[in-house]
Amino acid sequence: AEQLMESGGGSAQPGGSLRLSCQFSGDTSARKYMGWFRQIPDKQREAVARIFAKDGYTYYIDDVRGRFTLSQNNDNNTIYLQMNNLQPEDSAMYYCAAAETLTNWVQQRVRWGQGTRVTVSS
Repeated sequence: AEQLMESGGGSAQPGGSLRLSCQFSGDTSARKYMGWFRQIPDKQREAVARIFAKDGYTYYIDDVRGRFTLSQNNDNNTIYLQMNNLQPEDSAMYYCAAAETLTNWVQQRVRWGQGTRVTVSS
């Protein structure tokens, strides 16, 4: 079975940086799209950024574009989310995810990591 192992996260001050990592194991056909969702209490989980494994094309939501950078290492099936200029509104549980198709990604029919908490406060 496919698994996603996350690391990173933690606490940062406003304007600070954190990096999240996520390693995928299993059938690589199930990880054509990988990336991160985030969720705060009483809110729906939202997609933050995704990468297309084949060519490295990335997509970001407006709230993080220019501050977050998603990259990949296909040799070890790992993605990295570099988060700079963090703001308190970035505080959330961040979930790594993998999907076979873009439709599945959009519909959140994905394989999930266990989640890692990011807290931004002064």
